[in-house]
Amino acid sequence: MSIRVMLVDDQVLLRTGFRMVLAAQPDMEVVAEAGDGVEALEVLRATKVDVVLMDVRMPKLDGVETTRRVCQDPNPPKVLILTTFDLDEYAFSGLKAGASGFMLKDVPPGELLAAIRSVHSGDAVVAPSTTRRLLDRFAPMLPNAGGQPQHKELERLTGREREVMILVAQGLSNGEIAARLVLSEATVKTHVGRILTKLGLRDRVQVVVLAYETGLVRAGGNS
Repeated sequence: MSIRVMLVDDQVLLRTGFRMVLAAQPDMEVVAEAGDGVEALEVLRATKVDVVLMDVRMPKLDGVETTRRVCQDPNPPKVLILTTFDLDEYAFSGLKAGASGFMLKDVPPGELLAAIRSVHSGDAVVAPSTTRRLLDRFAPMLPNAGGQPQHKELERLTGREREVMILVAQGLSNGEIAARLVLSEATVKTHVGRILTKLGLRDRVQVVVLAYETGLVRAGGNS
């Protein structure tokens, strides 16, 4: 089955360019478009979409608030935030709103296509290390910056799962975590899956955000 993609951007030429790239792929189809967040929410109510490419700077309703509302729905599509500047406050806010990642608007076509496929398969597009840099920069905005962990669900984690969560938040891959903890990569993957389930998170990016929000990991890398 094709990946059903929606394009949300107020620039018609940009949507046209993305549509042409996606239309050439045998496993993708653009099923909807919108020029602002209000229109996007209306279209999504009537259209089945797997992945939304979401601009952040739009009239009526910006991409961050639109993403937040989309992700509150049951079984929402995955959202990729499109931003003009790397590591800006829009990307930060988009991740907190529930996006599975962010990309620059001038991303090479191959990377865009790979990102859509990754998000559709359940992976987060943004590397945890990139998210880590983003959160280091904006950590003072977080509600518990510098404090003690204050998330009750964290108490449900085993000691090992807590260790794995900290390392995920520090930007390590499954392979690197396995080497650090002397575990198999499959075991680490299992731990990550249990962390996502217990904490009700969609992907590793959200693990990183929560680790910073609760104070489990602090800006600068200390846990």
